[in-house]
Amino acid sequence: MKSLLLSFITLLFFVSCGNNKDVKNTQKERYTNYVNPFVGTDGPGNTYPGATVPHGMVQLSPDNGYGGWDRIAGYFWPDSTIAGFSHTHLTGTGAGDLYDILVMPLNGKSKRTIVENGNVRPVSLFSHDQEHAEPGFYAVDLLDYDIHAEMTATERTGFHRYTFPKDDDSQIYINLGYALNWDGPTDTYFKVIDNQTVVGYRYSSGWAAVQKEHFIAKFSVPFTSYELVNSENGELKKVEGEEIKGKMTRAYFHFDTPNAKNEVLLKVALSSVSIEGAEENLIAENTSWDFDNVKKQASDVWEAELSKIKIETMNEEHRKVFYTAMYQSLLAPTLYSDVNGEYKGADQKTHKAEGYKRYDTFSLWDTYRAAHPLYTMIHTQRVPDMINSFLAHYDETGLLPVWSMKGNETNMMIGYHAVPIITDAYFKGIKGFDVDKAYRACKASAMNKEGDEMANYMKYGYVPLNYDHENWSVSKTLEYAYDDWCIAEFAKALGKTKDYKYFAKRAENWRNVYDNASSFMRPKDAKGNFIKDFVAKDYTDHFCESNAWQYFFYVPQNIEGLIEALGGNDRFEQKLDSMFTYYPLPEDELPIFSTGMIGQYAHGNEPSHHVAYLYNYIDKPEKGQKLLREIMNTQYKSTPDGVCGNEDCGQMSSWFILSSLGLYPVNPGNAIYDLGTPLFKKATVTLGNGNILTVLGMEMTDENPTASKVLFNGKEIKNWKISHNELMKGGTLEFIR
Repeated sequence: MKSLLLSFITLLFFVSCGNNKDVKNTQKERYTNYVNPFVGTDGPGNTYPGATVPHGMVQLSPDNGYGGWDRIAGYFWPDSTIAGFSHTHLTGTGAGDLYDILVMPLNGKSKRTIVENGNVRPVSLFSHDQEHAEPGFYAVDLLDYDIHAEMTATERTGFHRYTFPKDDDSQIYINLGYALNWDGPTDTYFKVIDNQTVVGYRYSSGWAAVQKEHFIAKFSVPFTSYELVNSENGELKKVEGEEIKGKMTRAYFHFDTPNAKNEVLLKVALSSVSIEGAEENLIAENTSWDFDNVKKQASDVWEAELSKIKIETMNEEHRKVFYTAMYQSLLAPTLYSDVNGEYKGADQKTHKAEGYKRYDTFSLWDTYRAAHPLYTMIHTQRVPDMINSFLAHYDETGLLPVWSMKGNETNMMIGYHAVPIITDAYFKGIKGFDVDKAYRACKASAMNKEGDEMANYMKYGYVPLNYDHENWSVSKTLEYAYDDWCIAEFAKALGKTKDYKYFAKRAENWRNVYDNASSFMRPKDAKGNFIKDFVAKDYTDHFCESNAWQYFFYVPQNIEGLIEALGGNDRFEQKLDSMFTYYPLPEDELPIFSTGMIGQYAHGNEPSHHVAYLYNYIDKPEKGQKLLREIMNTQYKSTPDGVCGNEDCGQMSSWFILSSLGLYPVNPGNAIYDLGTPLFKKATVTLGNGNILTVLGMEMTDENPTASKVLFNGKEIKNWKISHNELMKGGTLEFIR
């Protein structure tokens, strides 16, 4: 009996261990566990670590309190201070804007301040050892105050939970005058409604000229007193009463905290239209005080998005990089319309999105290349809303957006790259937008003589050089020509023959800046003379954030024509080889955007992103595949400095996601993917139409990542390309060595 009992106990022990192991594996398989929101907060990434949901209107994240390039997103990993938590942030850009509605808990334990932008700011030290971030949640200990801060979010609301120690001077202050980098308030307003509710607005100007954030803030417990303060000119002037209006206002709300741990929760809802709109958003999305439940809901939303692609790999670093990339690919564009559909338009009037969600934060020079093609593949249902947002911008301004944000056109960067996104969606058969109107909008942007050198472009067939800062004449010529090709194909499909011929001719304008003598795209003056003293590796104002090496290959609409112009396959191969082996010299001055260098290839900036795939066009795919594996292995990490350039609203991440699946759209406007080499043994992709795509790379390794052939559903693909419409049928894409 003793022996039988011992055997039974032993069996129970192993069953228990097995069950625990299963539980651990189940927990580990939650894809949010692999995401590190701190990736890109160090180095040139310019990301933020705070709480948000996919494409959320609210990005509730810590601000260090200091300005500067490294703190474009408000937060820089090497810093040691926190000045509060603001509700709007840009992800991975070079534009220092937003930081709306800053909230900071305080008490009597510290009087530490900094002076920035002429204002005194309370700050606390913090340590990364007492800081945590995951999708939809951020937490940190404010060491000066011994306050534990936590935050989560819904689409249009931020949710704070502060745990105060016992103290006689506990308070939460909301700063509407907070200004950082390019941003500054123009008009702010507070009104105290009752002892748990305050409303107001913050109007500001920065990179985007006219920004309006209305808000409602509700506390979980009554505040005992409050002060309304005008902080303009660095002076803190208290104002009596329930309201305050001024350029730079802040409010202090005091709370009783008699115990060792005292929780005060705060909900903040935003609206670009009105305080009433913010109230509607709060009522619709966040009515309870159950912080943990809202946090769980945010996490579950992220889990659903991340699980659209399930990878199988023994490399844990690759797994972390991949799911962090999935996370960061969904931080922009951001939701802009209220629950009732209203939003402030680019004409500064109130509009209503009927039957769709209005998005903004469109970094199109970056994201048309890979991020939007990724959306068409796995987030198909969102694509019509994004295109309808483009068309709303067209209704409001007469043009498609270039780089729009908060109901403004910033006109940052070049081209009219809403066009390839529209044509790509059209050729992929995506419905839900007015095709005729979309075509009119594309044509309007292409024929806008008031646009950036567009009159000269139409007159000469290229943008003539001048020596203005950021003239970018060669880059503009090449990018306009590409967008023109997209319009030509759109016109052809719609039976608009005259327009097709006109734009097809413009699509070949790249030839007007190609210089056979130097074998580069070269700046040319209005008389047709190429610039003298031309050095291809130099970074000048003739090329947009790049040099002549990086822009030589920007003819995605006609790679075959580019090869022919250069002199054939052998010369093109030599040019590609040189691109990846001609490294800058130690004395060469590289600009801030020239990062992730492999020779003259700069993975940290977008114009290079398609170049490794061009080996396919000269039947040397193995060369490109080796380079692609090198880029994936060396230019991405799961650490704070894990992005080799600006994350750029999801473009850097989307490049990695698609490339790790063995796919990339060299021409992102024609519904075709070029094939590379997969990073994983197996990836299971839930496509936007519900079909399943399985990508197999069982034989691919770091030592030998090359594929000799690719099969789709058992049939060999001959030209290293596959159409989107074929891929969306689902099945198996198999790469064979």
